[in-house]
Amino acid sequence: MIRSLYTGEAGIKTHQTRMDVIGNNVANVNTTGFKSGRGTFDDILSQTLKGATASNGTLGSTNPTQIGLGVKLSAVDMMFRNGSIQSTGKNTDLALSGDGLFALKDATRTYYTRNGDFGFDEAGNYVQNGTGLFVQGWMATNGVVTPGGATTNINVQMGKVMPAKVTTEEYYHANLDASTPIGKTVDVSMNEYGADGTLVSRPMHFTKTANNSWTVTSDPSVSSGSWTINFDEHGKFAGGSGLISYTDGKGAQGVTVHMGDLTQYDSATTLYTDSNGYAEGKLTSVNVSQSGIITGNYDNGQHMVEAEVAVARFSNPQGLTRKGRSLFTVSSNSGTPTYGAAKEQNSTITPAALEMSNVDIANEFSDMIVTQRGFQSNSKVITTSDENLETAINLKR
Repeated sequence: MIRSLYTGEAGIKTHQTRMDVIGNNVANVNTTGFKSGRGTFDDILSQTLKGATASNGTLGSTNPTQIGLGVKLSAVDMMFRNGSIQSTGKNTDLALSGDGLFALKDATRTYYTRNGDFGFDEAGNYVQNGTGLFVQGWMATNGVVTPGGATTNINVQMGKVMPAKVTTEEYYHANLDASTPIGKTVDVSMNEYGADGTLVSRPMHFTKTANNSWTVTSDPSVSSGSWTINFDEHGKFAGGSGLISYTDGKGAQGVTVHMGDLTQYDSATTLYTDSNGYAEGKLTSVNVSQSGIITGNYDNGQHMVEAEVAVARFSNPQGLTRKGRSLFTVSSNSGTPTYGAAKEQNSTITPAALEMSNVDIANEFSDMIVTQRGFQSNSKVITTSDENLETAINLKR
């Protein structure tokens, strides 16, 4: 009877611990990036009253006689399944699906999280808003990011300047009217950016010199260059490109003109151009793609890759150590993290969204009922054992 008292006590304590786990899950039902826990039980070593015996030809074998000594908590497992994705409309928020985690750093330590409540601080650092920890990734060099290797703090300062780019390539598109009389000239303006970022409009003259043949001449007042372009009998471009030269405040410049997209059909002339140059610009906003690439948008109409968010992956993410605030650290059973782009880490990033808690409230309430009944049942074992002891004591009266 004394043994059953302690068995009941072990059952009460263990079920109370399981209720603590359930209570923590319910409390974090709306915590961003939270991963629910699950308490599992083991029985305690049994007391053997009689061991098992083997048959000996005279008697058959017998099973051991053992009395269990109660229950104990085996583990509190972290359920690392994905939570639902909730759109926020804030373009620096990131939701992560799959096996990966975001990496965050302070001056001395690295943390991991599924809480992508990120934003840029006054110094351009990409940080987790609630903690100020630096989001880890790789910075771009001339618009190119190379994922892998050591990560660094992501820093993208609003207002940073993109230097002007001089126009070196010009492309002509659309159609020259095949019915244009020989000797007639069609004019079009070619917009170019000089080395100082100044936009200059340079007139170009297309003169039909024969069937399927045109002479292209730049306006001699602003530049120099002349060549012939040809078309086949079907109106397809058959060859011809040239180089325009001019001098601006930074010295001599040259622009290669490409005509390969032109056609000569019996329809209206509709020439237009584009080039690879642009004026100086300032960074006004950023976008984050599903691969974690941060692209800067400049007020000169240009876009440039600024950085890429790193995604960490562990062989056993359930083995990570919780540190509160939806943060985890490496443990001896989590494995060593590997860093890479989201796709390489079997993960997907959803911009302007957050991953919600993965707590299943219906399942938690069901577990709460089962745990409550287990607690009540074990308390009955104690009260019944106490009544039996009282009865045995009263035998003397």
